[in-house]
Amino acid sequence: MASLMDISMDNDGAGNGASAPSTGPTGDDLIDLVLDNMWCFNQTYRLGHMTFGSEESMPIWYIMDEFGSRIQHSDDPTFRMAPFFHISQETVFSLLWPLKSCDQGEEVTRNYVEGVTDPLVRRSRLLPWIPDDMTHIIDYKQQEPDESYFLSYKTDELLPEEFSEDCGQIPSDRNLRVFTDSHTIKQYLTDGRFEMVDDLESADIIWFNKHFKDFRSFCENMPRKLINQFPCECVITTKDLFAVVARRVSHHGNGPSWLPITYNLQTELPQFVSYFQTRQKQSRDNHWICKPWNLARGLGHHVTNNLNHIVRLPDTGPKVACKYLEDSVLFDRPNIGKVKIDIGYIVMLSSVQPLKAYIHQTGWYRFANKPFSLDHLDDYEKHFTVMNYVESQQLLHQVGHSQFVEQFEMQYPDFPWCHIERDIHKMVREFLQAASSEAPPRGLAHSPQSRAVYGVNVMLKWSTDLTGKRSIEPVLIECNYCPDLTRCCKHEPDTYNDIFSTLFLDDIKGRPISVL
Repeated sequence: MASLMDISMDNDGAGNGASAPSTGPTGDDLIDLVLDNMWCFNQTYRLGHMTFGSEESMPIWYIMDEFGSRIQHSDDPTFRMAPFFHISQETVFSLLWPLKSCDQGEEVTRNYVEGVTDPLVRRSRLLPWIPDDMTHIIDYKQQEPDESYFLSYKTDELLPEEFSEDCGQIPSDRNLRVFTDSHTIKQYLTDGRFEMVDDLESADIIWFNKHFKDFRSFCENMPRKLINQFPCECVITTKDLFAVVARRVSHHGNGPSWLPITYNLQTELPQFVSYFQTRQKQSRDNHWICKPWNLARGLGHHVTNNLNHIVRLPDTGPKVACKYLEDSVLFDRPNIGKVKIDIGYIVMLSSVQPLKAYIHQTGWYRFANKPFSLDHLDDYEKHFTVMNYVESQQLLHQVGHSQFVEQFEMQYPDFPWCHIERDIHKMVREFLQAASSEAPPRGLAHSPQSRAVYGVNVMLKWSTDLTGKRSIEPVLIECNYCPDLTRCCKHEPDTYNDIFSTLFLDDIKGRPISVL
């Protein structure tokens, strides 16, 4: 592979047939060189018939043989190449065919960035093969996209034109009837004020795991029922819009300190390249985590400081690039060391206008399995914390809320958890205020029939003020639609009782719920 990539392993001092030990790269150094250079050679495809979001549907990266890898780029190519999946052999071939008549000896070339017509995007996508300094070509400052971008997410979503007086009013003189497709809710919703039903017509509350779109018909035909989704909630649950909405929060004239710098690699790639190269010239940390805009659980995520790696990722679909936390607050795990940690919170939204939201006081703590350091960026157990979906659940470390708080305050006695929790609540409220500050499709839509629960992921980072004093700040990583609370319920069986009591009865008395 090193030979294919023209990585020299020769001893420059051993000429004229002299025999001497090689001083070229070997072992891990050689592997690192290959991994850095492979993005000039990688090709990709995905199997489109696989279930979206499954591991089988993830993009497959591959490197062609010596002939295929030597075919150079041209803006006026003579050939075209594409992967072809042979079903019966379950094998992928690279097909090569001419685009024009070629003379004998004429070079075979292909277009590395087919379909890309914007000049700046094209220059950005060609960086692995044609180095380019874009720091003075385009301003890396970000602007909120126009309304058409938000409308592109609103496909098939129908909003009510108006609400009747009784819209969203549910009975108060009997138990509330719940229809759901969630087995977890059926198992753990034991509050006697709710009862399960098997048909939509008799239900007062409809709770779907799948996305619901037709709020207009729902309002017209079932005005006295509630549903567990808000119109236009994609503005907080898709990673690109999540960042756009969060940037509306202003801290001293800038975006919020709790939001990692985030670029949309589909619409802001030239700006990102300019920003990356600017940081590089300033010798600032340039580690980034790149994520598909609509997947969770670490699927399709890449951690890298290689610009060539990042600009190739849009080949596999929409991605965002988020500044990786190089100075996150770590948790000392016995017999392992200081590891990354993230915290999951359950956020409940019962109204947009006026904004009325709650947060479950119990956090859900997830830990990496290996000590943190800014190396071996492909080591999942070092750089990621979601271990409950990994095969055999490698060293899945679980700690209850009170136990975590006790251990954290022992490790960081100068930082009481109650102060950190206060800042987390403030951060989540600022985010929801930003999401409800604009009318649809730019923001969450008001709906008296809607209630919702979201999972927000939080990390902690070190911050230093002008006097050199260090403090701990929360960072909002993402907000997920209808989170899987099965594991939560196994440890806290009243989780759905808390959620339903809060959202549908407005009753938080004696429950671990805080108003945001």
